[in-house]
Amino acid sequence: MSPDLATPGSVRSAAEVNEQIRALWLRAGGSLSAQEREQYELLVVEWAAAIRGRVVTAA
Repeated sequence: MSPDLATPGSVRSAAEVNEQIRALWLRAGGSLSAQEREQYELLVVEWAAAIRGRVVTAA
């Protein structure tokens, strides 16, 4: 796994994770390799957790 990926339980904001997702797509030129797809999936899970955490906090 890439060292720039956060470990589970990360406290990064959804905006930070979203920026990393965008950067991944830009580097990949719109077509992800198998390794990039794995990174993308992990980032999306982290982003969703950050969004859920923000919604729970707001409630």
